[in-house]
Amino acid sequence: MKPRRPAAPVKPRPKGASQSRTRLADRLDSWQAHHSTTAVESLQRLLRTPLQSLLTWLVVAVAVALPAALYLVLSNIQNLGYSWQDSGQLSVFLERDTRSEAVQALRDTLLEYPEVDSVEHIPPEAAMEEFKDYSGLGRVLEDLEQNPLPDVLLVRPAVTDPDALMTLREALAEEAVVAEVRLDMAWVKRLQEMMELGQRVVLALAVLLALGVLLAVGNTIRLAIENRRDEILVVKLVGGTDAFVRRPFLYTGFWYGLGGGILALVLLGLGLWWLSGPVARLADLYQSDFRLQGLDWAASMQLVLLSGLLGLAGAWLAVARHLIQIEPQ
Repeated sequence: MKPRRPAAPVKPRPKGASQSRTRLADRLDSWQAHHSTTAVESLQRLLRTPLQSLLTWLVVAVAVALPAALYLVLSNIQNLGYSWQDSGQLSVFLERDTRSEAVQALRDTLLEYPEVDSVEHIPPEAAMEEFKDYSGLGRVLEDLEQNPLPDVLLVRPAVTDPDALMTLREALAEEAVVAEVRLDMAWVKRLQEMMELGQRVVLALAVLLALGVLLAVGNTIRLAIENRRDEILVVKLVGGTDAFVRRPFLYTGFWYGLGGGILALVLLGLGLWWLSGPVARLADLYQSDFRLQGLDWAASMQLVLLSGLLGLAGAWLAVARHLIQIEPQ
C-alpha cells in the first residue's frame, strides 16, 4: 500500500478591490489643511516676484485710497460745519424792557431743550457797544436818549438738519417774552446740498474704482492662469476638481486686494500727515480748534477687508471665465 502524498496547501484566493468610506472629520481636516497650505503658498509665490506684486498692490491701493480720501474730506467738512459757531446760531430777540429774572429763566429753559447746545445772553448795553464798534456811527449813537436794542439770546443748536432747526425755531418763538427768532437757513441748506452731492460723487467714484480693482486683479489672475496652463492640465488629468484648481488663484486675488488695502491706509496716513500741519495753522488763525480726522480702527479694518474681498471677487470672475476653457483633450 502506497503512502498518501500530503495534500498541497490551499492558496488563499486573492481578494478584490475594497472601498472604504472617509469620515467627515477627516474630510474637514483635509479641506482645512489644503486651504492653509494653498494660502501660504500663494503668498509665497507673490513674494517671490516682489516688483510685479508691488505694482499690482499699488494699482489696488490707489483705486481704494481715492474714494476713501474723498470720504475723509466730506467727513472733515461736516465736522467743520459743526464747529462753526456763528453760522448756525439762532438769534432770539426778547421783548423790550424784559426783566433780568425773566431773561435768566428763559435762558435756563432753553438749555433744557435737547436740540440746544449752548445759550449766550447779550444785554442791550453790550449790543450797543458792539454796534458802535462795527457800524462806525459811534458819535451819532451817543446822542440817543434811550437804547433801542433789546436783550438777545444767541442759541447754538446741537443739530444741523433743516427740519429740526425749523422745529426748534417755532418752539422758541412760542415762548412768552420772545419777540422774534431769526435763523439763517441758507448756510444750512447749502451745507446739506453740498454733503449730499459729495456723497453721491464719492459713491459713483467708489463704484468705478471698484470696477477698476476687479479688472486689474482679474487681468493679473488671467495671466497667472495662462502661465500655469500646463500645470492645470496635469492636475485635471489626474482627477483634480475645478474647486481644487481654482483655490490657489482665489487666494492670490485675496492677497492682492489685502495688500492693496494696507498700502491704501499707508497712503491715507501720509496724506493726512502732510496736510495736518497747514490745516492746523490755518485753523489757529481763525481761532478754531479744528483738526483733520482720519479713519478710526474699525473703519481702517473695514477698508482693508473690503479691498481683500474686491480682490477675491476679481479673481473669481477671471477664474470662472478662463478656467473652463482649459480642459484636457
